[in-house]
Amino acid sequence: MARASARHLLVSSEEKCLQVKAEIEAGLDFADAAKKYSSCPSSAQGGALGEFGPGQMVREFDEVVFSADVGSLEGPVKTQFGYHLLEVTARS
Repeated sequence: MARASARHLLVSSEEKCLQVKAEIEAGLDFADAAKKYSSCPSSAQGGALGEFGPGQMVREFDEVVFSADVGSLEGPVKTQFGYHLLEVTARS
């Protein structure tokens, strides 16, 4: 079964998500951005979610994590929780 690890950050609006994405693309470290902006408890670990399999996260999240290139910055991804930026850190 496929496994992945990822990190993410969660904000309340698409506009804020796009702003943070631009900051990361301009050189802000993803972990620092997660600690600064994310409303998810994972922000304390720089957005790291650990390893998980398909179906353990919400559908919209899974679709990106199990299809995007490892290391790419993806988002905004809208879920019931808000808007996410995602980075797949590994997949097997």
